[in-house]
Amino acid sequence: MTTLEKESTKKTGVKKADPVVHFELPAEDRNRIAKFYTGAFGWQTQMLGEDMGNYVVATTTSDVDKNGKPEKVSMINGGFYTKDDKMPTQYPSVVISVDDIKESMNKIAKAGGKVIGEPMEIPGIGKQVSFFDTEGNRLSILEPTMEMKEKAE
Repeated sequence: MTTLEKESTKKTGVKKADPVVHFELPAEDRNRIAKFYTGAFGWQTQMLGEDMGNYVVATTTSDVDKNGKPEKVSMINGGFYTKDDKMPTQYPSVVISVDDIKESMNKIAKAGGKVIGEPMEIPGIGKQVSFFDTEGNRLSILEPTMEMKEKAE
């Protein structure tokens, strides 16, 4: 939680909301999707290797800090994952940052959602798991590593 969020919580007594921090879109051809979003919207893309599932990182703003985090609060970055017949629920998704992934998984279930599998470790980023909301939309939650949490503050 940033200093500003801590001060706001003290003043209002309201706990901070968990923010949307990332988006993901499925792609059949990672080169084609990177070319499309670069050409249509000017996004920068970075192709990751097989060890990262051939993921494509999408940077949607050039206004980023030294760690690659958007400087404007309303902006997020994202990425593209390769479609795979072995993976269910390959839809566009948003990623919500949470303080405790296990606690949030319990809250999702209690609220009527369905967690899909177990958290996956993303090296240098944190733990991530997908879920369905009550309307069948697939989203994900991310518990950032301590290093990522410190960078956010």
